[in-house]
Amino acid sequence: MTTPLAAKIAREYGTPCAVIDMDKVERNIARIQAQCDAAGVANRPHIKTHKSPALAKLQIEAGAQGITCQKIGEAEIMADAGISNILISYNLIGEEKMARLAALQAKADMTVAADNATVIAGLPQAAKQSGRTLSVVVECDTGRKRAGVETPAEAIQLARQIKASDGLRFAGFMLYPTESGWDEAQRFYDEALAGVRAEGLEASIVSTGGSPNLKNLGKLKGATEHRPGTYIYNDRMQVAAGVATWDDCALHIYSTVVSRAAPERGILDAGSKTLTTDTGGLDGHGLILEHPEAKIARFAEEHGFLDLSRSNTRPNVGDVVRIVPNHVCVVVNMMDEVVMVRGDEILGTLPVAARGKLR
Repeated sequence: MTTPLAAKIAREYGTPCAVIDMDKVERNIARIQAQCDAAGVANRPHIKTHKSPALAKLQIEAGAQGITCQKIGEAEIMADAGISNILISYNLIGEEKMARLAALQAKADMTVAADNATVIAGLPQAAKQSGRTLSVVVECDTGRKRAGVETPAEAIQLARQIKASDGLRFAGFMLYPTESGWDEAQRFYDEALAGVRAEGLEASIVSTGGSPNLKNLGKLKGATEHRPGTYIYNDRMQVAAGVATWDDCALHIYSTVVSRAAPERGILDAGSKTLTTDTGGLDGHGLILEHPEAKIARFAEEHGFLDLSRSNTRPNVGDVVRIVPNHVCVVVNMMDEVVMVRGDEILGTLPVAARGKLR
């Protein structure tokens, strides 16, 4: 069954199409800002989910103190739009990136993360070119085994290197604890903090991260801010993590059923180039709201393979369905624009201005 809004979107924009419900977007922004305020930590949302200066400004207007970007290209888009408080939560290496970081320093108050001596050794070049002191936080691994120093001793040593580097200021620590690893993170942070204080340093920024960790908001004693990203749209992963409901999912992919070659299977016009192959550890590749027992089992580039064997209701060829993606961040990065709606009204399109900014 195709809803009247879905039929209108398909008629005006075609499918597959990314659609955001602005009522839900605004509600999500307000809800998480209120949670941050209640926990006594600043909100520094990660824009890698929406990649839109307009939505970042809505977050700031609601009370966010600044934003987080993963790559310089994202930060350039945001700074050009007038956003002035930016954390780049990623190791930056090379003369090309230092020149771009220096240019960013002229437009915004920049903080960058580092987890090794090579990165820190390159950062004074950006500070010198910009003529401004550059704030640096040490990224600490507290269980994810991604980036970040693995011991407090390493964090302390990097803080010493930052202190000794011309044009750099040690600003604090950046952590991304696992959902169940906050006691470990507390022990790591306490030891690292004691060590940098022995060096005459203070941590003005203690940044925790992740929308799945919103249920742990403020749990780290000493945290000053949190970096949630996905919460603005939410997705199947956030529902599985227990930090969102289906009604909190503000972005849907509208997709047309283009084939029903057999009773228990079908094909959507949304394949891996739309929904991506990132399952987020879940079974299938998204929830079809109209047919929740159906499974998006696998992909070709432009084909979404439906397994309808467990579905009590089955779509017909031509039906337009709404899909909640598993991982909305990677889906948004596939889109040049999203369609905005409010209720049954189409508001227009919003460019995904920072899409594809991978460096």
